[in-house]
Amino acid sequence: MALSLLPTVAGFVFLACVTLAQQRGDNTETCTQDNAFGKYCPTTCGVADYLNRYQPALNKDLNDMEQILNRIANDTAGAAEKVTYMKDSATQQKKSGSDVYYKKSSDMLNEVTRFEKSIVEQESQINNLQAVLESNEKRMLDLKQMSIQLEQKCKEPCKDTVDIKTVTGKDCQDVANKGAKTSGLYYVKPLKATQQFLVYCEIDSFGRGFTVLQRRRDGSVDFNKNWVQYKEGFGYLSPGDTTEFWLGNEKIHLLSTQGTIPYVLRIQLTDWDGNKKFADYTMFKVGPEADMYRLTYGYYLDGDAGDAFDGVAFKEHVDKYHTAHNGMQFSTPDKDNDKYSGSCALQEGTGWWMNRCHAAQLNGKYYQGGKYSVKDSGESGYDNGIIWTTWQTRWYSLKETTMKIIPLNRLTIVEGQQTGGVKQLQGLGDI
Repeated sequence: MALSLLPTVAGFVFLACVTLAQQRGDNTETCTQDNAFGKYCPTTCGVADYLNRYQPALNKDLNDMEQILNRIANDTAGAAEKVTYMKDSATQQKKSGSDVYYKKSSDMLNEVTRFEKSIVEQESQINNLQAVLESNEKRMLDLKQMSIQLEQKCKEPCKDTVDIKTVTGKDCQDVANKGAKTSGLYYVKPLKATQQFLVYCEIDSFGRGFTVLQRRRDGSVDFNKNWVQYKEGFGYLSPGDTTEFWLGNEKIHLLSTQGTIPYVLRIQLTDWDGNKKFADYTMFKVGPEADMYRLTYGYYLDGDAGDAFDGVAFKEHVDKYHTAHNGMQFSTPDKDNDKYSGSCALQEGTGWWMNRCHAAQLNGKYYQGGKYSVKDSGESGYDNGIIWTTWQTRWYSLKETTMKIIPLNRLTIVEGQQTGGVKQLQGLGDI
């Protein structure tokens, strides 16, 4: 590299001298004396003499420069080799070690993520199990209380016969009018009935006789029945009124449509905190089987449970018209008479006067503790509990319900008292 520079430097010096000569000229008249060039103006030959005089020193300087350049070149080559070595080492390290460590780190992170996800899932399962455990503990407490009650009953002496009262009539009010003073089992024979049948009569201190149509107490009777069973009735009638039953659609039809005096339907409700509410409907009737035991009533008479039969506007419905019950035919899982494109009774496993589908359902599934969810309701995912949505939500299943009827003329109006624009009936809320 240094040897190649030598001619270039010499040529540069020569051209510089020639340039100075051209600028200055060869005319002695214009010559400017310069000690560096002697006492004569430099001509071409003078420049050559100058070069010959100073060339040894110049050559020495050039040799020194060449040595320095050689050292620089050697150092540069060494540096390049070092850089190449470092690059090769880094590549080799990445291939041999870094990838392995990177993969191990990546695998460890994946494992950590997987364990975190597993922990979250397990915590969710634990929460669900805790909820189930709490529900089971509550149910066990209820069962324990039932066991104590049954044990007390078992201590009572056995009776060979059921205590059925001797007084009969066309309904329980007629029985009370004939002198019956205590509640219990009585035979009644409505005007259009071909034979008498057994009912539970609730007779109060005012001499009023309520004929009980339905009773829910403890979930001991499954209300998921077919059309014939709802027609004829199911469950158990007991003298002490401790059992659950559905009197039967045919019997309810015969009782509610006899004579000219309309009946009042009283609905009594009890939640799991022991709170009680009621709702009264006047001019209550259930039509014949030919009309699918259609429910009709005149109007909501009174009560603090609210008028759920009139319907409630849930979010998924256009308005409460789709959950109103007045005028609806009776449906069971095997006989669909509702206004829904599917079958409300089949989805919910019960019989009732369905619309599309309901705001009140007293024959629903019995849920211990009251509160239940979509998950609890099974495959259908619908509100299938014992509900009255103008008091509790449709995801709250009531503890006890009663449906009973009494002739309207046995209710005395308290003069001058009104509640919410509806006349209150004396003593009716005391039962």
